[in-house]
Amino acid sequence: MSRLRVHAFAVSIDGYGAGPRQSLDDPLGVGGRQLHEWVFPTRTFKRMHPPHLVEELSGQDEGTTGVDDDFARRGFEDIGAWIMGRNMFGPIRGAWPDDSWRGWWGNDPPYHVPVFVLTHHPRALIEMEGGTTFHFVTEGIEEALRRAKQAAGSKDVRVGGGVDTIRQYLRARLVDEMHLAISPVLLGTGEHLFSGVDLPALGYRVQAHATTAAAMHVVMARGAR
Repeated sequence: MSRLRVHAFAVSIDGYGAGPRQSLDDPLGVGGRQLHEWVFPTRTFKRMHPPHLVEELSGQDEGTTGVDDDFARRGFEDIGAWIMGRNMFGPIRGAWPDDSWRGWWGNDPPYHVPVFVLTHHPRALIEMEGGTTFHFVTEGIEEALRRAKQAAGSKDVRVGGGVDTIRQYLRARLVDEMHLAISPVLLGTGEHLFSGVDLPALGYRVQAHATTAAAMHVVMARGAR
């Protein structure tokens, strides 16, 4: 059965999954980039992302292996579709002014499967290179999940983010497994992942954890619905 998974979602020690004031210059919010320092050097990141982004964030070497890379790699295994929120897709708010914005990732995004973007404003699908197609869903999280599972077939669906999107799926008890990478930084402000979320009451339990110099990796899952 297809599952809904969260992978490699980075949070600060004080629970923030993004900094404030997302913009073109700060796509992860002010200070948000430091949450992801654990993944930038990994071989998986370097293989899955556009060369211009890799060079900007981590240089041109082949990338590191080990625990951090293992967790990053698992997030792409057996994934047949993605779901993301409007904020993860881009910094534009409100009605789409035109069709010029096509995501942060260039012409060949790292997904290579259908991606379902939650939004309140309709937009025609966007076909990208490498098999990625962005579909824009205005009917809410359950309809996005239904369409994503249909597209994924026997494979799983991954929720990429952002914070509010993951919170909505957690509160609805729709996330089957969640991997968090807790980075050793403090943000103090931004988007708090667990605001209004009682994980034990929702049935989530820690299944595994591992610590590296760059992050503490925690895997949670919930019982059968």
